[in-house]
Amino acid sequence: MVLRKLAGAAGLAAFALYLWGLLHIMGALLEVGDGGTGSAPLPPCRTVNGQYDERTSNVIDYSVDFVPLRFVCETKDGGGFVSDTVPGYVNPVVGALVLAALGCWVAGLVVAEPPGPRGVRGPGG
Repeated sequence: MVLRKLAGAAGLAAFALYLWGLLHIMGALLEVGDGGTGSAPLPPCRTVNGQYDERTSNVIDYSVDFVPLRFVCETKDGGGFVSDTVPGYVNPVVGALVLAALGCWVAGLVVAEPPGPRGVRGPGG
């Protein structure tokens, strides 16, 4: 029973952290869709790892990957680079929490005792 609760808690934490990353992506999408002065190059693509990136002048489009969660800036030459829109800890921690939840769930299934036959009382009953 404890392992199932632990699996549920780890799964809930992974879901909450994934939503935190999605909020960052949504903020970047709102920033990109804003337009107007200062919209070129795309604001989320201006810096990578906190530094101005020279590839920014070649950015023509963007895409969003949901697994792993990231904002990809696409360049003229057909390549691209990952923006630092989503905090670096989100994807590894979500992956670790999902693995922990699956491991606890499987372990809970393995150690679970099968139910006894109906109508048979155990000791002291």
